Amino acid sequence: MNRLDALREFLHDEAVGGVALLAGAIAALIWANVSVDGYESFWHTHADVAGLDLDLRHWINDGLMAVFFFVVGLEIKRELVAGELRDRRAALLPVLAAAGGVALPALLFVAITAGTDATRGWALPAATDIAFAVGVLALLGSGVPSGAKLYLLTIAIVDDIAAIAIIAVFYSHGLALGWLLVALGSLVVVALMRRAGVPYISAYLLIGAVAWLAVHESGVHATIAGVALGLMTPARPVAGRDVLVTLEHRLHPWSSLAIVPVFALANAGVALGGGAIGDALRSRLAWGVVIGLLVGKTLGIAGGTFLGLRRGWGTLPAGVTRAHVWGLAMLGGIGFTVSLFIAQLAFDAPQQIADAKIGILAGSVVSAAAGAATLRRLTRSS
Repeated sequence: MNRLDALREFLHDEAVGGVALLAGAIAALIWANVSVDGYESFWHTHADVAGLDLDLRHWINDGLMAVFFFVVGLEIKRELVAGELRDRRAALLPVLAAAGGVALPALLFVAITAGTDATRGWALPAATDIAFAVGVLALLGSGVPSGAKLYLLTIAIVDDIAAIAIIAVFYSHGLALGWLLVALGSLVVVALMRRAGVPYISAYLLIGAVAWLAVHESGVHATIAGVALGLMTPARPVAGRDVLVTLEHRLHPWSSLAIVPVFALANAGVALGGGAIGDALRSRLAWGVVIGLLVGKTLGIAGGTFLGLRRGWGTLPAGVTRAHVWGLAMLGGIGFTVSLFIAQLAFDAPQQIADAKIGILAGSVVSAAAGAATLRRLTRSS
């Protein structure tokens, strides 16, 4: 499979995955509103695996999502070596757009929540959900230029890099130096095995499991182990085998169609009755997320793009106009998966988590609708 075929398959999997993710989120909302106690008690059921005792939600968020972030690491590596991020000049425009789309939402969130303990959730509106965004583009059909899809995908991947750095630096707690050294040592062993040409996948899985456990116990979020291992995957063929593309081909469908929907099922549920929506409407936290996603992402991504164009730091892909940029920037405000992930890291209080979830759901839905309407109007007029 060549790189272009891999990209096409990736976009197809993301589009289908967006539908599966939506199904998981809807199922979670129905479950939480039919039986909120049943929903929460189920995901707080504990499971002991090899002496590690976590509840089901943590096994999903810390364990299964490590596979999701491993695939993200593979995607980033592919883009850096053979994709849009390989050429610094071509990469500069989407990098500027992504930087604006991370910084402005965070600033707006902090401005809205200033003076409250909700400010520690400043990264909530900073992420873009690739699966949902690509899914919306797929629904719009072939009228959207292929360059627009590639531009949004590149922005989202740079956005992922920023989100990973934010999680590692700002949402790690109580670092344990000994475990951190074990984690680093495990990654060194993986690098040495690669250099020695060890071909056995089972050996890498064993060392990868040790790295995951060590990162989990170190205080750094366990999913960072997945990203690190993904970035260490060789991008060049090894013994005639394209390891990165093969792994992405095998794991991406599982990540998009199983892991992420299960994550949504475990995390998107929030009871909307009993005054929850009214509480959210009075919550600066919820409004900070909504304004950050809808306004911050739109102005940040579009502003970064137009600044780069004005300075002559890049050009838009063929067929993509400034009007398309506004629609794509709005789709960048779909911050579902990673935003929910950060909400669980940033807050412990059930009310804050509920307000954050409602803000994420509302902001993402409105952003998706606004972006789709903008791009649909352009496809009809072209």
